[in-house]
Amino acid sequence: MPEFKLSPLVQSLTLAGAALAGALAPASATAAGGAFYSAELASPAPEARFVARDIVWACKGTSCLAGQGTSRPLIMCSALVKKAGPVTRFTAGGKALEAEELARCNGAK
Repeated sequence: MPEFKLSPLVQSLTLAGAALAGALAPASATAAGGAFYSAELASPAPEARFVARDIVWACKGTSCLAGQGTSRPLIMCSALVKKAGPVTRFTAGGKALEAEELARCNGAK
């Protein structure tokens, strides 16, 4: 069977493409279904899936997850409260809202 060898230029382009794909993987993983926001509601969500502030929330009981949006976490939390009710915990990118921010989020209703 004949053996094929890639030219150095093709090898370089392949390596560059793989590096670019690796660099974009975390962003696309979040956009494709990874959760950036997580929230715990005071009571079960009225719907399993809904849109609040242009992002889709997926809830199971009182736990909700969503991909990253373009607004500040407090605004995203307030949008969730308007759609699903009071929130007892809200996390954006692994960072939880402080008690004062959470109170402001819930007061936006």
